[in-house]
Amino acid sequence: MSFQQEILRRRTFGIISHPDAGKTTLTEKLLLFGGAIQEAGAVKNNKIKKSATSDFMEIERQRGISVATSVLAFLYKDKKINILDTPGHKDFAEDTFRTLTAVDSVIVVIDVAKGVEEQTEKLVEVCRMRNIPLIVFINKLDREGKDAFDLLDEVEQKLGLSVSPLSFPIGMGYDFKGIYNIYEKNINLFSGDNKKNIEETIAFDNIDNPDLEDIIGTQAAEELRDNLELVNGVYPPFDKDAYLKGMQHPVFFGSALNNFGVRELLDCFVDIAPSPRAKMSEQRLVKADEEQMSGFVFKIHANMDPKHRDRLAFIKIVSGTFERNKPYLHVRQNKKLKFSSPNAFFAEKKEIVDISYPGDIVGLHDTGHFKIGDTLTEGEHLQYKGIPSFSPEHFRYINNADPMKSKQLYKGIDQLMDEGVAQLFTLEMNGRKIVGTVGALQFEVIQYRLEHEYGAKCSYENFPVFKACWVAAEDPKNDEFKEFQRVKQKFLAKDKRGQLVFLADSQFSLQMTQSKYPSVKLHFVSEFD
Repeated sequence: MSFQQEILRRRTFGIISHPDAGKTTLTEKLLLFGGAIQEAGAVKNNKIKKSATSDFMEIERQRGISVATSVLAFLYKDKKINILDTPGHKDFAEDTFRTLTAVDSVIVVIDVAKGVEEQTEKLVEVCRMRNIPLIVFINKLDREGKDAFDLLDEVEQKLGLSVSPLSFPIGMGYDFKGIYNIYEKNINLFSGDNKKNIEETIAFDNIDNPDLEDIIGTQAAEELRDNLELVNGVYPPFDKDAYLKGMQHPVFFGSALNNFGVRELLDCFVDIAPSPRAKMSEQRLVKADEEQMSGFVFKIHANMDPKHRDRLAFIKIVSGTFERNKPYLHVRQNKKLKFSSPNAFFAEKKEIVDISYPGDIVGLHDTGHFKIGDTLTEGEHLQYKGIPSFSPEHFRYINNADPMKSKQLYKGIDQLMDEGVAQLFTLEMNGRKIVGTVGALQFEVIQYRLEHEYGAKCSYENFPVFKACWVAAEDPKNDEFKEFQRVKQKFLAKDKRGQLVFLADSQFSLQMTQSKYPSVKLHFVSEFD
């Protein structure tokens, strides 16, 4: 197969949603249809040992939530599909935001009963800013929920999307009979059996055909005709170009738990979703079909396998082919590196690949060379942009709870911070370590992983800080900056890369500092440089 054909058959996308909308369940069912797994895990019931394939960290299995992006790949209809299943919980939003830099399109999952929720709004906003093509999947139709038209209105108003329904439900909850697939012009009848792979599908070009009454009943047939007439009158017909430009958003209805509407979503997705797209670097626009390899690190994960203490850097290939044992330039360090065992993924199962193409996600074993945002090329000095890092909102002192294991603790903290799970600050005054996170649940994850992956125990103490700001002085030698350092020494720390950080204890203190020391610039985002 030619290089160009390999690019065209790739589909790399992320699945995003609010927690509990059924995102991980949908991922499982997509894998089921792709033949990548034989039986889906019971995501909801944590007592069952067989948990969701994409939730491979022990803490995810215990709590029933996803806390890290996982990478899954499979073949379907001769297309190579790469799924990035992201955490929905707001405390892990930073991981999701970074992951969105590595996808070419997105599927948003919405709960039929809860509708559009706050976390979904934030994530969709990021997609819209980047014009990422987006498909909406309204899930859990086997339960009672909001009216389909009310949901479509909510998606348009709250998320600012221009929707075009490509399927429509026949009833809902107890009355749920199936789905009319507008895209393929057929009816899927609902059996309610979640072990069954594919339910009954009947081709139905003309919904005015009287046979419809025999299949779904007179009342349901009348309602469906009325609803489809309204859909055709209110919403624009599907326009693939508008979808690819991020200006129109197809909507599908279904029940992921019952495997319903998932095949229709997947079939349409492989048909319309974009192959790997060009990506902007700080220097120029890089196209997928360029011969020279380039890619960037969007995630680092320590201890993919706790038995082997391995650390993997996840790289999205943007252009060219990534080959095993070929030297590539690590742009930030300006040195050549070779990789003897690049990995492709299926959740925690990994296999060594000889060649990867644009759109693929490759895991590279890392001994500490990589940081999030690093670029690899065949020699060109490129730097990809748009990998966000946020000022933390929660801060705690971290203490060693087992003096015999201090080496393990520091190694664990060091590796977890490189993953971007949280940020570490060392106070200038006394050298005490402070962990800053975007969400409070991350403290629990750090504590759990330190104990179970590194054999170290930690305890926390509250540290009352309002905001962490990175400090940039116009002139580090001027008196104003020296005065700032002297007065605020109690609140100054260094981050993991040695940058000076001001830990403001209140909004008032922050404003006073900004007005008193105008030449000292305070930043809420630390650029990865």
